[in-house]
Amino acid sequence: MAALGAPLRTLRALLRELRHAAGRCYRDSPAYRHVIAAFRAHQVTSEKLCRAQQELHFQAATYLCLLRSVREHEALHREYHGRGERSPQEVAGLVGFRLPQQPGGKG
Repeated sequence: MAALGAPLRTLRALLRELRHAAGRCYRDSPAYRHVIAAFRAHQVTSEKLCRAQQELHFQAATYLCLLRSVREHEALHREYHGRGERSPQEVAGLVGFRLPQQPGGKG
């Protein structure tokens, strides 16, 4: 992670990843409530200076990276995971070949 970017952008991306992970009712999840509460508690206001804001932003960006990586890993796993043993015809079709026809129509 080179640059953190804006905290609001990180928050929105984090909530988007939570929506992917939890589905339609992501706002009812404890993770959503925790993230919103943490970002609200670490806001910089005119009355106080929050020293832990950078730390919270870094943790949120790290968690965002984790959620994205897990989602992308699952997508790759679903696409490329082996489905057991395949017949020779299926394997030949995967690589773009056709098996030769046997004489006498046996195949």
